[in-house]
Amino acid sequence: MEDERIWAMEEKLWHGGDEVYETLVDENVVMALPAEPFIFSRDQAKEAVKNTPRWDEVRFSDQKVNRPEEGLIVIGYQVEAKRGDETYRCYASSTMMRRGHEDWTVVSHSQVVPPKAMVDA
Repeated sequence: MEDERIWAMEEKLWHGGDEVYETLVDENVVMALPAEPFIFSRDQAKEAVKNTPRWDEVRFSDQKVNRPEEGLIVIGYQVEAKRGDETYRCYASSTMMRRGHEDWTVVSHSQVVPPKAMVDA
């Protein structure tokens, strides 16, 4: 999968709701997120996004793409997401696995929120 498509898929996950998770997130995904229960299954993540307002704007920076082997892509990046007056910043990573020709799914995703002192610097 080319880099542009990787980032479009990742951005779709940031903007989308549970229906996007149904199609792009693997049923066996493991997500480590900065909210309880902290380690999420796909069903838990779908339920959480179902009850969360969508982000109006999402910007990625410091983007890295690695392809450790055929059919596996690992990405890391910094994200700034906004909705209304709320801004959320974190460092994120996702691992995508190819299920078939041009059929990719997220099998792992994590977000690390930097300490407040780093955000304000």
